[in-house]
Amino acid sequence: MLVLLPAISFAQKKVHPCSDYKSHKTGAKSNTFSIAQIAETEKYDVHYYSLDLNMTNTSTTLSGSAEMQAHARENLDSALMEFYPGFNIDSILVDGNNVNYNWTNTALKIPVNKTTGENFRIQVFYDGTPPTATSNPLGGSGMTNDNSPSWGNLVTWSLSEAFVAYEWFPVKQSLKDKADSSAVWLTVPTACKGGSNGVLENVVDLGNGTHRFEWKNNHMIDYYLISVAVAEYVEYTITANPAGSGPVTIQNFVYNNPGTLPNFQDEINETADFMELYADLFGPYPFADQKYGHCMAPIGGGMEHQTMTTQGYFSLGLTDHELAHQWFGDHVTCESWADIWVNEGFASYAEYLTLENLYPGDQVQDMADRHQDIMSQTGGSVWVEDSLDDGAIFSSRLVYNKGAAIIHTLRFLMNDDDLFFQTLQDYQTIYSDSTASAMDFIAVAEDVTGMDFSNYMEEWFYGEGFPRYSVRWNLVGNDMLVEINHTTSKPIVTPLFTNDLELRFDRTGVADTIIRFAITGNQNQFLIPNATNYVNILNIDPNNWIINANLGIVHDPNFVVGLEEQAAAENIVISPNPANGPFTITSVSGEDCSYTIVDGRGRVISEGNFTGSTTIDLGNEANGMYMIQVKGKTSEFVSRKLVKL
Repeated sequence: MLVLLPAISFAQKKVHPCSDYKSHKTGAKSNTFSIAQIAETEKYDVHYYSLDLNMTNTSTTLSGSAEMQAHARENLDSALMEFYPGFNIDSILVDGNNVNYNWTNTALKIPVNKTTGENFRIQVFYDGTPPTATSNPLGGSGMTNDNSPSWGNLVTWSLSEAFVAYEWFPVKQSLKDKADSSAVWLTVPTACKGGSNGVLENVVDLGNGTHRFEWKNNHMIDYYLISVAVAEYVEYTITANPAGSGPVTIQNFVYNNPGTLPNFQDEINETADFMELYADLFGPYPFADQKYGHCMAPIGGGMEHQTMTTQGYFSLGLTDHELAHQWFGDHVTCESWADIWVNEGFASYAEYLTLENLYPGDQVQDMADRHQDIMSQTGGSVWVEDSLDDGAIFSSRLVYNKGAAIIHTLRFLMNDDDLFFQTLQDYQTIYSDSTASAMDFIAVAEDVTGMDFSNYMEEWFYGEGFPRYSVRWNLVGNDMLVEINHTTSKPIVTPLFTNDLELRFDRTGVADTIIRFAITGNQNQFLIPNATNYVNILNIDPNNWIINANLGIVHDPNFVVGLEEQAAAENIVISPNPANGPFTITSVSGEDCSYTIVDGRGRVISEGNFTGSTTIDLGNEANGMYMIQVKGKTSEFVSRKLVKL
């Protein structure tokens, strides 16, 4: 009986399928080189990889050649590459000449004898069978062969993230050293197709029951994004029309099975909608002159191979995630695996953006589900301390879910979607075809917004846990006193979260009102003046911008201490207050005055001079609490509070 994989959306599943597959793919597998060996590989810079491989869909055994073109960064006797020692090497050529070499464990040392700046070309001719992770039924190694449990098709495919490209071709595994371009030629049985990166320039019939698929990629590419997939496929092609580039071909290699394409065709077609949306939000599709596409393989998620994602099935939360990686992960790649947030966090947040823009309303549950998963444990950092641990790099709870949720928080702190999406686009432009760290991204955000995100990074990216909020309030005369308290789930690491917080108020005769408060400590008190129609506080963080636990809202009639205004402030009248824009400020004495308005974080919003009275319009500012200090010519009046609704 044919069993179909369900199209599970992320909102129904806490563990992201991409994370689940990657984190179990190889176990806690680390780079096989020592620090000294890694330093030795940095003596040269890679320009080009070219693979010419004979493969089938029935096993991982392969034969052929791998070429690397590079130049010496310093005087270089030999070039060190990483390569699985189970292969047989037939010969190695350097600039066309046969050379001897040293191969110890995974360290393949090849004499090149170049001076600083000189180019060289290494060709390795080899055959054999890559290793198989037999202890792990969820995945495989750098190269895997398996049947689809749903469709029965037999596939051979690669997946090199994070450290296992060396298991199927000789390589320099350095994230910072992207190749300028690449080529992959796959000779496969005529019943099969071979998928890879870039443009399919030729399919050559070799006349012996095989044909060769010749792929060429002219964009910079990181080692782990080079891929192959071989199976009996049918090709299904659609076209997207993203802004900024013109038409883009989406080339899909789908199992040659009568039921597969009809089952997934609608989901595949949505890829064009996703691409057009992301081009609007992130900037032009980076590889528009080539293509985008998918190769199916029996994996429990997907892998964002550049221009040709390997994917087990098609569903909303998976297909849009892997496509978003073409911007966040492929075009701009994490500088180190500790910074995997700039790959996976942003691709995960793209899922939320897809729902927000194409399925409005569904994004609410998506973020709620992420928060629930994050808070299932008290600690853990988005920053990956052990960058050699696959399980930590691909943590669904921390890297994917918390990574996405704190981007949502950053958007809230900016409080301006134009600036938020400008940040994403500027980041793509500045680090185009390169690598970047989390701090590089934040530097762009600070440059675009003029804001300081140091506390945000310390608390939400490097820090651990989340806040637990409680609120108490009382009406005293015409004013409302509000006290916001919070503890944290991991106080020994992160005792305080200083992000803004919104509360929703019930007001007689008007719609519910949301006010934004600046949080500077574990306890903050606020006074809302002229709150005669305020009845209750309904919600903490009503729009779910912040990962947080709600410890309750209490009306405390004994709460009267609050924030006391000095008597001198009676010389200043502000009306209306609260208000949604203009405030009229009057000096009862009628003298010449100067004023300064600051927001909850102490940033100056407006300042000036007036005689008697003046009107100040805060209509373009964020809703929330502001302070105004008025100084008279002969006296100084204390600060008063403005509440912008």
